[in-house]
Amino acid sequence: MEYIEKIGAAAKAAAPILADCGTLTKNRALSEIARRLNQNADAIIAANKLDIENARKKGMSETLIDRLVLDEKRIAGMVDGLDKVIALPDPIGEIMGGSELPNGLRVVQTRVPMGVIGMIYENRPNVTVDAAALCFKAGSAVILRGGSNAVNSNKFLVDLMRKTIADLGVPADCIQLVEETSRETAVAMMKLNKYIDLLIPRGGGQLIRTVIENATVPVIQTGEGNCHVYVDESADLDMAVNIVNNAKTQRPSVCNAIESILVHESVSAAFFKKLDELWQGKVAVVGDERTAENIKVEKIADDTDYATEFLDYKLSSKVVKSLDEAIEHINKFGTGHSECIVTGSLENARKFQRRIDAAAVYVNASTRFTDGFEFGLGAEIGISTQKLHARGPMGLNALTSYKYLIDGNGQIRG
Repeated sequence: MEYIEKIGAAAKAAAPILADCGTLTKNRALSEIARRLNQNADAIIAANKLDIENARKKGMSETLIDRLVLDEKRIAGMVDGLDKVIALPDPIGEIMGGSELPNGLRVVQTRVPMGVIGMIYENRPNVTVDAAALCFKAGSAVILRGGSNAVNSNKFLVDLMRKTIADLGVPADCIQLVEETSRETAVAMMKLNKYIDLLIPRGGGQLIRTVIENATVPVIQTGEGNCHVYVDESADLDMAVNIVNNAKTQRPSVCNAIESILVHESVSAAFFKKLDELWQGKVAVVGDERTAENIKVEKIADDTDYATEFLDYKLSSKVVKSLDEAIEHINKFGTGHSECIVTGSLENARKFQRRIDAAAVYVNASTRFTDGFEFGLGAEIGISTQKLHARGPMGLNALTSYKYLIDGNGQIRG
């Protein structure tokens, strides 16, 4: 598709110039973007309101609209995110290793930009600034393809960032937005091997699957979070209820919110009594027969329910006979994101952490902490649920590659 090809070519041309920019230039640009975000907060909110109005006309749920909203607090959050990225050490140029060979060649492994990074994501316009800032600091051009529901917000934000970096002498095409949000443009972007070095999809399961099925560009899978809390037989039940409540209800529309609970049979009655007293029907539950003996359920859960990322005030539940049964269930239905055990047993805690196949495995803490800011990375471009190249929250280093620099004095190979 000519439209996508043009964007890709422009990013490829801009990338080497950005790669040669020093830390001072990149930080100055990010600082100025932060200043202009504050300066234009009212205009950003006005553009965002158009998206919210259109989303409500389409019948989007309020939980998903929450992802779409940009208010003063979230704009302040984007500015804070920029400040944290500025404060992070610049990874580009870091010496990762090296040696002098017997023939006198000096070999140095050094960290370099990825080149051009593509982002396909859904209705979270704050991701537009977060992703652009991280890629920019990591020295890579970025092509952003947000969802159609956030198009007005994204246009405003990207126009602001492009003008800002251009005013400071950095090519505007280091940050680009795919404004045509059709499926055809997305699929064309997934096949742009000539220009895109890495593609990062960030969103729900359907988006991730679509990218995996169609992309020829190298992809990092992120975002889908069918996360669990297992309440062990030795758990402090007040702690367990607090963790489950936080992990489900603090912000149910995000990928590190839990979608399922597993409860050991010996504490199930007491646990569900406490949970029911707290929730009083606030969260809908689908569960097995033993769950239904203790708390009201919408239906008896099946495998489809256990595999579902609800992103709402709803979760699945199962009563289990053992830690091993809980581990087996999580490894079957989990998406490799974040899992938690609430337990008083150190032995069970360590067994759970060793055997659960996920990027983040918690003992006695909410899964909501799986986040670049919370992990001290400054910011994240996504949470990788795969194992190659990057896993878990992806900060600056995950957006880089490396090259070998070899210095000699006339050596030839015999």
